[in-house]
Amino acid sequence: MSTDLAIVSDTHVPGREAAIPGWVRDHIEAADHTIHAGDFDAPETRSLVEDLAQGLTAVAGNIDPPSVDLPAAATVEVEDVTFVVVHGTGPHDSWSTRVRRLVGETVDVGAGMVVGVAGHTHTPTETVVDGVRLLNPGSATGARPASRATMLTVTVDGDALDVEVHER
Repeated sequence: MSTDLAIVSDTHVPGREAAIPGWVRDHIEAADHTIHAGDFDAPETRSLVEDLAQGLTAVAGNIDPPSVDLPAAATVEVEDVTFVVVHGTGPHDSWSTRVRRLVGETVDVGAGMVVGVAGHTHTPTETVVDGVRLLNPGSATGARPASRATMLTVTVDGDALDVEVHER
C-alpha cells in the first residue's frame, strides 16, 4: 500500500496573493498527508491548510509572523521514509547545500531513507546532495518572484518515491 503526499510552500496569502488556487486545494484534500514548507503569511492561511489536509506537517517561513506558531524544523515518517521539513531561508544560490546541512542537523541521514523538503526560492527543485534527496515545491500560489504556481505530489511506497511537479 502506498501513501500520497501533497507538498506545498510559499503560499503567501494574503500578503502577496489573495487565495490558494482551487487546483492546489484539490490536491491537498486528496492527499493522505500534506507537507507545507513555510511562508503561509498568516494564521488564517495555516488554519485553511489544516482544514483541507488529512494531516499536516508544517514549519514557519521567514515571512511568517510568530502567531503562525510553527517550529523551524519538523519531521514526519511516511512508510519507510523520514521527511525533514525546513523553510530554507537564505540566499537562493546556496539553497541546496544549506538545506542539506539543516537536514543533517535534524536527523541521522545514515539511518534509513531521508528526504529534505524546503521552499523559500519559489522554484520547484528535485536534487540529491551528499546522498540526501531534496525537494522544493516552489510557490503554491505563484507568489513573486515565481512565474507560475507550483506544487509537488509524492507517492511513497516503502522507501520508493514517485515525485510529480504540478504547475499552472
